[in-house]
Amino acid sequence: MLKTADDMIRDAQQHIECVDVATAKKIYDENPDAVIVDVREAHSAGESKLLGSVNISRGLLEMKVHQVCPQASTVILTHCGGGGRASLAAHTLQQIGYQNVYAITAPFEEIKKTFG
Repeated sequence: MLKTADDMIRDAQQHIECVDVATAKKIYDENPDAVIVDVREAHSAGESKLLGSVNISRGLLEMKVHQVCPQASTVILTHCGGGGRASLAAHTLQQIGYQNVYAITAPFEEIKKTFG
């Protein structure tokens, strides 16, 4: 049986830490070296992005994340437009060895209101 994208997202979310916007903001504020990774496509990030976030589209994550987050202990918050790609990205980051990864599973506009 083929898995759908929703199946893959649900599977990933069983292995990662999903957080709401308030929790994400608290984690970010308490960790001065935390990195917010926007895993949307570059054109979406170009239209509107969070202050201080880094755009690495999900398709390039494994190839570029080490440039931004060289330490496995780096606190990383992933976000996208609605939480699905952020969840898949967080799972990938854990698989490659990052230890403090959180997926913000909220709509982008809600995240933008809190993070700026």
